[in-house]
Amino acid sequence: MTATEQPFEFIYVGDPMCSWCWGFAPVLDQLQANFTIPIRVVAGGLRPGPAAEPLNDQMRATLAHHWEQVAERSGQPFDYRFLQRNDGWVYDTELADTAIVTMRHLDADQTLSFFARLQRAFYAEGVDVTDPDVYPDLLDSYEVDRDQFMNLLTSPEMKEKTWADFAEARRLGVTGFPTLLLDEGDRLVAASPGYVPADSLIPAIRDWILEQHTTLAPGLVCDLEDGVC
Repeated sequence: MTATEQPFEFIYVGDPMCSWCWGFAPVLDQLQANFTIPIRVVAGGLRPGPAAEPLNDQMRATLAHHWEQVAERSGQPFDYRFLQRNDGWVYDTELADTAIVTMRHLDADQTLSFFARLQRAFYAEGVDVTDPDVYPDLLDSYEVDRDQFMNLLTSPEMKEKTWADFAEARRLGVTGFPTLLLDEGDRLVAASPGYVPADSLIPAIRDWILEQHTTLAPGLVCDLEDGVC
């Protein structure tokens, strides 16, 4: 059975402005390197719209603490200078989530890559991804029409689709980000409810597939016979 014929898919529920999701980005790279199973991205909605919070002293301290934890566990870089701004900036993740949904709408195959691009921009480069004006530059290297993307980014259509993603995340039972699910066609398996390093997660998924889907495993796991990645 080929990758395109098999019913399996990973469902990744995260938010580009979630620090633990940024820590999970290298794990997703390893996931793609080790399995042929496609990854579908669902925008989870960390602090969208009404749930947004201003960057006050309390929020600044909370974020710095989380960023330090993520950096220590994952090795991912952070630009802490972003936390020094004192201009009334609001931690609203809705636009970044909408950007992910917009990319998925235009070219689903580039969604996960664009998700990682937004993460790197926000966390490592200090780019304010809550500002629509930064997105034309973030689209460099992506083969989508920039004008079309920008028009959709602030459209009612994409806003509705984005909030539909948030609702799907709740239907899936997701209570925190990142969450990785394995959809086996007839059931959902929680592969990673939260951050798990690649050296623990990859072997666990591999063992699960070998045990639960022995005959299909060669088409799902890259280093087995007939596996293609």
